[in-house]
Amino acid sequence: MIRTLAGLGLVPLAARRVQAACDLPAVHIDAQRVVDRPIIHAGLDPSIGTNIQGPSLIRTPDWLPNRMGRYYLYFADHKGSYIRLAYADHVEGPWSIHVPGSLHLPESNFLTERPPVPEGRSHVPRREGVPSPADSAVMPHIASPDVHVRDDRREIVMYFHGLAGPSFQRSRVAWSTDGIRFTASEDLIGRSYIRAFRHDGWWYMMAMPGIFYRSRDGMPPLEEGPTLFEPDMRHAAVYLHGSTLFVFWSRAGDTPEHILVSTGDVSGDWGDWRNSAERSLLKPERPWEGADLPLEPSIRDAVNIRVNQLRDPAIYAEGDRVYLLYSVAGEAGIGLARVDINC
Repeated sequence: MIRTLAGLGLVPLAARRVQAACDLPAVHIDAQRVVDRPIIHAGLDPSIGTNIQGPSLIRTPDWLPNRMGRYYLYFADHKGSYIRLAYADHVEGPWSIHVPGSLHLPESNFLTERPPVPEGRSHVPRREGVPSPADSAVMPHIASPDVHVRDDRREIVMYFHGLAGPSFQRSRVAWSTDGIRFTASEDLIGRSYIRAFRHDGWWYMMAMPGIFYRSRDGMPPLEEGPTLFEPDMRHAAVYLHGSTLFVFWSRAGDTPEHILVSTGDVSGDWGDWRNSAERSLLKPERPWEGADLPLEPSIRDAVNIRVNQLRDPAIYAEGDRVYLLYSVAGEAGIGLARVDINC
């Protein structure tokens, strides 16, 4: 079990050099489900719909006004019009839905109306439950919240993505003093699916597929750096332990798609960063995770029916506990596991 936490992706802490980098082949890493059910699911409230994915968990700070609970959990519909919000006093729940949600599409500075469909895009769905290429290319939405408590700014900061043009998704940053009402930047800041962490006096962001950015204060403009992962990488989460960056991710096309983990030594210049070969961490094993459904390769895009897949990892750390949140049965709910790392 980790005794010292040097940093984390969702509730960032200043990185400290507490140990040498972990070499993944020598690391013992294990994930165990905390509860045998999803902590967020469509039955909690009809307002959240049935496409449930992209979690990001924070512990609410004492300075946050009118706190609804000790924890806020932000999540999304893959092609939804607002960022969902749940609250609880315990990580494992029970969770309640804040029906109005948080950031909404009209406040995001992303497109709110469909642009013209790019020429040649098919209107035929590629698979049951998956949008057609034409719909996917032009559907206005916001998703993939990555939320951080910024005590230095007394703000809650959210990185998120949306549709900026036909087949053109990019990220923005938004900030809030109450964790509910957010103000979004006008500038686009980088590629989609950003996960941020603080390290060595910088804020680093990793976007899909493993493209790194950085800035001193976590705000734009961002400097672009190396790309460390393969094109089939889907969503990811980051956890910094000493000078080792653990990257939790999934890969479109896997059978079944599931949660993987890689590591990288980030002690030197970021131009020299490299990631290890991946290791499987968590696969669908429960019916509520889709394990009772047929095995087939996943494809990149939203999925609006239950499938045998785990996606969208997120990491939350508190004390000596490290939690993995992930979307279940494709995008049908959010599960919770405890991660143990020994290196």
